[in-house]
Amino acid sequence: MNTKNKMKIPKDGIQGLKENFTSDALSGFLVFLLALPLSLGIAKASDFPAIYGLITAMVGGILVSLLAGSKLTIKGPAAGLIVIVAGSVTDFGGGEKGWQMALGAIVIAGLIQVILGMLKLGKLGDFFPLSAVHGMLAAIGIIIFSKQIHLLAGINPVTHDGKSIVEPLELLELIPSTLSHFFIHKEVAIIGLISLGIVFGWPMIKGGFLKKIPAPLVVLIVAIPLARLMGVHNVPEHTENGILVKAFNPLVSFDKGFFDIIGVKVSFAGLNQIGTFIKYVIMFALVGSLEALLTDKAIDMIDPYKRKSNTNKDLIAVGVGNIIAGILGGLPMISEVARSSANVANGGKTRWANFFHGVFILLFLIFAVSFSNYIPNAALAAMLIGVGYKLAHPKEFGHMAKIGLEQIAIFIVTILVTLASDLLIGIGAGIVFKLCIHLYHGSPLKHLFNAKTVVEGNTIIVKGCAVFSNYIGVKKAIDLFPRSEHVIFDVSTCKLVDHTVIENLHHIKEDFEDEGGVFEIKGLDEFKPVSKSKHQFSAIRKK
Repeated sequence: MNTKNKMKIPKDGIQGLKENFTSDALSGFLVFLLALPLSLGIAKASDFPAIYGLITAMVGGILVSLLAGSKLTIKGPAAGLIVIVAGSVTDFGGGEKGWQMALGAIVIAGLIQVILGMLKLGKLGDFFPLSAVHGMLAAIGIIIFSKQIHLLAGINPVTHDGKSIVEPLELLELIPSTLSHFFIHKEVAIIGLISLGIVFGWPMIKGGFLKKIPAPLVVLIVAIPLARLMGVHNVPEHTENGILVKAFNPLVSFDKGFFDIIGVKVSFAGLNQIGTFIKYVIMFALVGSLEALLTDKAIDMIDPYKRKSNTNKDLIAVGVGNIIAGILGGLPMISEVARSSANVANGGKTRWANFFHGVFILLFLIFAVSFSNYIPNAALAAMLIGVGYKLAHPKEFGHMAKIGLEQIAIFIVTILVTLASDLLIGIGAGIVFKLCIHLYHGSPLKHLFNAKTVVEGNTIIVKGCAVFSNYIGVKKAIDLFPRSEHVIFDVSTCKLVDHTVIENLHHIKEDFEDEGGVFEIKGLDEFKPVSKSKHQFSAIRKK
């Protein structure tokens, strides 16, 4: 059934504001309640002053919503960039200096995103293999967990010379030590465990008003008075198993108001470390753009009105947001999937829901910023452990294994290389490994990056192979046709069709159905799965 034509599409612009004011304002407020603690926690975990996470959310809401090419996505700081942001601060020297030099890389990365959008390269998100992308996100989840589990107990591991331990593998190795001394700071650990219980237990509540209240907000409602009641104070410096545990304040600490913090914070002194600067510019631009584009796709799929994002316009909007946020001291932003999903679930209808979320963030910054000083860091750690768990959920491993042995292999290789090196090398390793698998299964080398497509009437014939690395060319041929037509996609002359293309073709088929058209895939009966899996998205090769 063509549901799109049976539903009245919400208006855009000022007319959309008037028409959907109540629903968008309410959804914006509910998203604000979710974004508030998460933005603080993400900034804190990124080694930025916590309050600047809210600066990013404010810019992402008030400014970027007016420029965006997507209707329902919420722009703000993302857990998926924590690892890169924290790494940049450390590599630029740490502290305020490292933060401000990292801002310079964020601003330049934002400029690159604007250029990519203007060059209509929003389609680049289609290039990356889905198994490697999921592996990258799972690795980020593991890295987040590796640090936050220590902070949950009030333990901040540092080396003998006082430098924070940031390498994921080292932090993972220290988990048994932390667990064996979990209650060394009893009050902090109790707050952390209660917060963790809420993070994982609250979503289990079924229906009713309570289900509407975001779990991170419940964490704050419980953890703040509990910290006051228990008289949480500074954690002293001590040594555990030869690892120095640095003294720190277990509460978020920020003693300035909005009008004190607003202003130019960026420094481009990082250009003196040109190699490091270029590395982080690439990582901010690449990973941030990829996550933003993937979120646009995901939210388009659950939009009740089946609207499609203008990815080029959205990339420009995110780039502008990153330039402004970076200048003001904020983290890099993306279209954030959890908050965007909440927006859809809460009944948001237009870009104004994102705008209202930003307005509520601004009001908080002006009138209630001192409230942040009462938030226990252990509570923020619990929220981020929840985020990390979702990114590296055991179901992700099971899902990849069901699709095929080669997919779980790519997934795990990406994770392991990322943990041992960094995100850029990790995603690169996943791509190279998948290309090697394609060559092994008979994909012609000359067609790996160049799709051989022939359009005859309403039929698209693909020769050689249809894989992630040439999918942009394949999709270009498909996009020649309106989604309301009957199109035949003929793969009978292909030798290989990979998982990424199979899954994307499935979504394209749904798009055609939504618009009243037909997308018919011809020749699939001539293929067999490359592994024993019978999953509908498994890679296939000629029998």
